[in-house]
Amino acid sequence: QVQLVESGGGSVQSGGSLRLSCTASEYTYNSMGWFRQTPGKEREGVAVIHRDGYTVYADSVKGRFTISQDNAKRTLYLQMNSLKPEDTAMYYCAADTLWRLLAPNYTYWGQGTQVTVSS
Repeated sequence: QVQLVESGGGSVQSGGSLRLSCTASEYTYNSMGWFRQTPGKEREGVAVIHRDGYTVYADSVKGRFTISQDNAKRTLYLQMNSLKPEDTAMYYCAADTLWRLLAPNYTYWGQGTQVTVSS
């Protein structure tokens, strides 16, 4: 059973930056990704990365967010720059043994970390 632990959320002003981290208990995935959700809305994919480094981004974050991984540390990162109030959400890390894209159908999920961007 893969366990995922996120960290790095917080509050920042519009235009600011944050870096999220997600550490996995074991290295068994082919996909890892970041998703976000606000109350009353469906969870949406933000960015995903294949074990080999191939990445996919949601249009809303292209050019502002960067997903990366350190396989030796079993850690996933999301560097978020030029943050906007609409980026405010609970951010979740997810992993799967299959190659998945931005749909939130991953097998393993973290508990989430809150990101709040004020105007």
